[in-house]
Amino acid sequence: MASLAPAARPTPARAWWLAARPRTLPLAAAPVLVGSAVAWSEGEARALPALAALLGALCLQVGANFANDVFDAERGADTPDRVGPARAVAEGWLSPAAVRRAAAAVFALSVAVGLYLVWVGGWPILALGLLSIAAGLAYTGGPYPLAYHGWGEVAVFLFFGVGAVCGTVWVQTLWLSGPALAASLPVGALAAAVLVVNNVRDADTDRRAGKHTLAVRFGEGAGRALYRGLLAASLAVPLIWSIAEKSAWLALPLAAAPLAWRLDRSLQRERGTALNETLAGTAKLALLFSLLFAVGIAASR
Repeated sequence: MASLAPAARPTPARAWWLAARPRTLPLAAAPVLVGSAVAWSEGEARALPALAALLGALCLQVGANFANDVFDAERGADTPDRVGPARAVAEGWLSPAAVRRAAAAVFALSVAVGLYLVWVGGWPILALGLLSIAAGLAYTGGPYPLAYHGWGEVAVFLFFGVGAVCGTVWVQTLWLSGPALAASLPVGALAAAVLVVNNVRDADTDRRAGKHTLAVRFGEGAGRALYRGLLAASLAVPLIWSIAEKSAWLALPLAAAPLAWRLDRSLQRERGTALNETLAGTAKLALLFSLLFAVGIAASR
């Protein structure tokens, strides 16, 4: 693939904004919305822990994004022929040292928020918080970077789905229920679907950089099949739940099915830079689905 022209240099503020990867931030908000709806449905919604959970999730997301910007650049994954959005460190917009300090600062803020949540929720939240920070750093850093060994989608499913939804429920109710776990599954599936688009798009450059994502290990076709499966599974959960509970409200997320269908068609047909919009659209789908799911769960109380 021919090298692409260097991206135009943004202002420093714009460079930091791009390094934060704003298109991924809905993935931090989505599980808090759904988890808070579950807590509401169980009669235990608490505004302050919910807001703290949202702030903590956003800090963890941004901190992980800063760390990934540095680690991917140092490992040679962000090359000039990259088809995804330009990265701040690889382009020379921000220094690796500055981005490392920013990552540390944002993670420190997440710890400060986490101390309040630990006070509210006890040792389970302490364990979840420490694991989340470790996963954010180990995603592309450390001696065994998860994303470079095909564990990226699993990590995202666990931490942006199961962990985030159940953690949000826990800090408001101090217990976990079947609905909390069930609600976490489609949220995690859609978060993982965002990563699948990223990895299918970047399969060629990842292969050359030694980044063995699932799309590299098993082929882009397998990645596209996984994406379709994740979208289908995310829609199946509220459908099955609504039938089991005899509540039409729980089927509200099915209103997002047309968008899911269009995004699936895009991933199956498009290549290269066109998939940047598919990735952004999948993040929007995750947020839309979660908003509808949260309304449906709360209304079915």
